[in-house]
Amino acid sequence: MRIVVDPEKCTGCEACLSSCPYDAIVMKGDKAFINEYCQFCRACLEVCPEGAIKEREEEAPVGGPGGFRGVWVFAEQRGGRVADVAFELLGAGRRLADARGVELSAVLFGGGSEEARRLIHWGADRVYHAESPVFEHFNDEPYVALLERLVSEYRPEIVLAGATPMGRSFFPRVAARLGTGLTADCTSLEIDPDTGNLLQIRPAFGGNIMATILCPRHRPQMATVRPRVMKKGVPDEEREGEVIEVKADGITSRTSVIETIKEVSEARVNLQEADVIVAGGRGLGGPEGFRMLEELAKVLGGAVGASRAAVDEGWMPYSHQVGQTGQTVCPRLYIACGISGAVQHLVGMQSSDIIVAINKNPEAPIFDVANYGIVGDVHEVVPALIKRIKEVKGI
Repeated sequence: MRIVVDPEKCTGCEACLSSCPYDAIVMKGDKAFINEYCQFCRACLEVCPEGAIKEREEEAPVGGPGGFRGVWVFAEQRGGRVADVAFELLGAGRRLADARGVELSAVLFGGGSEEARRLIHWGADRVYHAESPVFEHFNDEPYVALLERLVSEYRPEIVLAGATPMGRSFFPRVAARLGTGLTADCTSLEIDPDTGNLLQIRPAFGGNIMATILCPRHRPQMATVRPRVMKKGVPDEEREGEVIEVKADGITSRTSVIETIKEVSEARVNLQEADVIVAGGRGLGGPEGFRMLEELAKVLGGAVGASRAAVDEGWMPYSHQVGQTGQTVCPRLYIACGISGAVQHLVGMQSSDIIVAINKNPEAPIFDVANYGIVGDVHEVVPALIKRIKEVKGI
């Protein structure tokens, strides 16, 4: 369905212009027109004195749901090795494929045949693998051209990629060429049991709400997923599958990568690799509270994280920030100290194996996702934890 203006009935009275909260109604000549900003709120339907504004059923578009089957995961590789985000996507893709009763496939450009077989071990039923010098370094053009060709030929109903610099660079161009939608930075993916549509869940409006986005009339359904928000599956070295070698004939690029230089910064804290993270928020009251957390992290062999509120206050550097605008983490143990649990923070850490929350407010949202909760003053609880852990470890 869409909202349209019947030009035969429209008199150009402009009565409808102020009714739209999204500024989606504009004048083109002497007729009203509804542009792409329309959010389908229907506020304008009863405003027109001539009844020129109405809902219209759209015809099924080319590339609609019919004839599409299967779940695909784009497996990016860096320096010949498949990136961890690909294994996370295979874990999510396996669950979606089982829910749909279809096969799970992976797409790998470069990386070698051994890496293609690893994708089978991690859950793929089939791997489309292309080897060519053009894939030695990442470049948008060849990636876009070959993935578009494969999707058009094999017609998967769902295609996923990591919301990494690589995925964010070329994946939207593939969606545009295919004439379908793309939901970026998803934190959760589900299958609607009634329609079979992919429920693409991501933060919206600055992270204040979680939006569920659907693409019911076009295929494939495409989404990028933030690294470290999906659980990896369990690899099975005995698992069998099919590797299809894809020819990259005619795939060229107008540009070439001369050299790739990695930025090296000792100040960067790689929280994504930490098994234990002790994170602090505004409830610590100041930067001195983080010295206490550093001691707790040290005795646990972990790293120190921070909420955006603590970083904005200048108590910790941005490199320690966990959340929607920071790092997404998935440690074995996450201890949240004085963190209330805003949605923006939760989307960056709620996939942790064990979450322990320490907060003096028993109604804090962080307790809704915590496995264990301690209601109390963080300045009393944390020193007691440090003391007890040292006693157990004999240090």
